Amino acid sequence: MAKQMKNPTLSGRRWQLYVLLAPFLIIFSLMIVLPVLASMILSFFNFDMVSLPSFAGLDNYIRMLLHDNIFPIVLKNTILLAILTGPAGFLLSFVLAWFINEFGRTARTLFSFMFYAPSLAGSAVFIWQILFSSDSYGYINSFLLSAGFIIEPIAWLSNADYIVPIVVAVQLWSSLGISFLSNLSGLQNINTELYEAGAIDGIRNRWQELWYITLPGMKHMLLFSAVMQISSAFSISSIIQQLAGYPTVGYAADTIVSYLNDVGTVKYEMGYASALSVILFLLMVLTRWITNKLINKAGG
Repeated sequence: MAKQMKNPTLSGRRWQLYVLLAPFLIIFSLMIVLPVLASMILSFFNFDMVSLPSFAGLDNYIRMLLHDNIFPIVLKNTILLAILTGPAGFLLSFVLAWFINEFGRTARTLFSFMFYAPSLAGSAVFIWQILFSSDSYGYINSFLLSAGFIIEPIAWLSNADYIVPIVVAVQLWSSLGISFLSNLSGLQNINTELYEAGAIDGIRNRWQELWYITLPGMKHMLLFSAVMQISSAFSISSIIQQLAGYPTVGYAADTIVSYLNDVGTVKYEMGYASALSVILFLLMVLTRWITNKLINKAGG
């Protein structure tokens, strides 16, 4: 048989696509791929940013797993905060988007701005600092004192029993925006004719519509929302430091990110900081893979 002739028009379109994708691929490679590879390589070296790197083999990982008393604490905190804020934030953002999608255009726009605003106001964590101030001028302490529930102010941000719930609340408040908008966009772009076809095929209530039509129809947006929540949940650091400083009492709320920032930018142990970042990267990749499997299964 004669060889199939290539379509010159299709080849030309492919080159156009490559040209259009080139800026993104270049920036992605320089800003994401290259730093990840550099961190993986540097994790096998000792480097203080003054002397030349010296090969250390697996010493950084052995130190992390066997000799560092702080690493198990921050690892536990990272996983705990990721579990508490990741799935909860993902579900909350979807539920809010699902409800708000039922409103008219004006109300939907207003509510969308209200839920997205905390993502824009990253420095607004100071509101929570005022709420949970340790003196009697803090709003929470002032209310509890006035109501007679307590007889002296509570040091909310200096108490290991309170700091984690406060961090979870602030993280959920500040991380809903992007996931919420992506879910709302996915809901807006589902073909409404599918619901009519579903009614003909036997779908009788909103829960069946949600499971058989809505979720499969916005699977890609759900995956994007999940990825954003995973990244946000595993990178909690600045909120903790703004609220309670570093380290928190007994490292009660410190994460791998805050710990590696201290190791790398204060102690200048860049090789060890790189090893910590590699472990965090592997945790995020594993969580991303599990999430992808669950969403694909739920979406049919």
